[in-house]
Amino acid sequence: MARSVGSAESPGDRDALNTGQVYIICDSAVSGVEPKAIMSGTQRVVRWYPPAYDIRVEDAPIPQIIDDDDAIVKVILAGLCGSDLHIYRGHEDVDRDLICGHEIIGEVVALGSSFCPDSIGRPELYSTLKVGDKVVSPFTVSCGECHFCRIGFTCRCKHSCLLGIPALPGGQAQYIRIPKAGGTLFSLNSHHVSSSRPVPDLSTLSDSSLLLLADILPTGAFAAIQALQHPKVAPILIGAKYPFGGFVAHRVTARDQTSVGLQAEDRILTIGIVGLGPVGICATVSLLDMLSGLAESQGLVYQIIAIDPLESRRSKMEAVYDTIHSGGKAWTGRFAVASIDDGKKLSAEWTDGAGCNAVLEVVGNNNALTLSYEIVRPFGIISSVGVHQEPPLPFNGRGVYDKNVSFDFGRCPVRAMFPIAVDILLKRQDVFGSVGEKASLIDKIVPLNEAPDAYEDFDKGRCGKILFDPWR
Repeated sequence: MARSVGSAESPGDRDALNTGQVYIICDSAVSGVEPKAIMSGTQRVVRWYPPAYDIRVEDAPIPQIIDDDDAIVKVILAGLCGSDLHIYRGHEDVDRDLICGHEIIGEVVALGSSFCPDSIGRPELYSTLKVGDKVVSPFTVSCGECHFCRIGFTCRCKHSCLLGIPALPGGQAQYIRIPKAGGTLFSLNSHHVSSSRPVPDLSTLSDSSLLLLADILPTGAFAAIQALQHPKVAPILIGAKYPFGGFVAHRVTARDQTSVGLQAEDRILTIGIVGLGPVGICATVSLLDMLSGLAESQGLVYQIIAIDPLESRRSKMEAVYDTIHSGGKAWTGRFAVASIDDGKKLSAEWTDGAGCNAVLEVVGNNNALTLSYEIVRPFGIISSVGVHQEPPLPFNGRGVYDKNVSFDFGRCPVRAMFPIAVDILLKRQDVFGSVGEKASLIDKIVPLNEAPDAYEDFDKGRCGKILFDPWR
């Protein structure tokens, strides 16, 4: 018979939520029944209706285990992300209603039959994840087993699927089903970080802080590291003239006779950031952390120009920087927050007209790409993590050829970026650990029934990062 692991609900949860027992079956051959979790009742969800701007809070069935690799997660907090606005505004070419949201932290309440202590040859969580564990879910499904997952490109897993689309209901709800959960979820009960220094248990951090690992903090860190790892930045970081800062196929014996060696001014790294919404702040904080480490270890001299047209976002970025800067660490880099026009001027003035070595584009529209192209120097790199839509890119072949600009576009491999993002989260609790303060990334936490107003406020730029508490 099925093995009960307890009720999905605590006594204080909604009276309207008629949830029964949850049953987890690990071995169907032994139990004699199909492996699945049985949960009855309904839940509250945030649902979007086409064509645009139509957000409703409704009842929906609680999700069930469908596949042996599934997990059902009780959502503790869910995020409202800038990329949710693309669907909200009708830009994603979606013609069916959907349950919104792709950023969640929650508690496992049901597991498919693949989750057994004796699971061998599969991602670790298939043998260690348990009902009751607290987890963060990336916004894309990743199996952890295919070529793309093994190499670290987890967002392009062959089983990849976005949370919050018609095919996979999202996390602005009380419960969510996570496919391929052993490869997708990040357990907060058995975390791993990249740093060798002592760190506190992640369970001691606030749920609102930990939620940032689902998308925007890894995405911001990805924008930064994608630029810093690029071979066109290598001459500045390594001090070796191109192309000798990276892989060279043969041992070179001939001497270069064409120019003098690198000068001090050649070793100054200038990076622009276009867009200072929540992801832009995460990108800036991540970049500052990475560059300050390089300044300490290698003596790197760096300059950052953070650009946004909205005064409210620039003020938030200035407050964040002031908080970081006052933390007692010696900062050797130059930093400015600027409007679009002032950002263009600074990118020229600080570089003797050359432009930025790299630009992080974290908006996701053609105006942001055009600005990025204007301020990047020849042989520069644009690292774009904004979610772009159908309009053609605002460049032609002649323009990109004549400037030797490299573009890196696309989705963050969140599951692969977790160790780096966790490290930054732990260091920067002065920004990521509070809610509603002047330098807090998160502005407020609201109940699901305020979702229509929250979407409108976020869309109009009247507030920053908003989280939903499904149980208020």
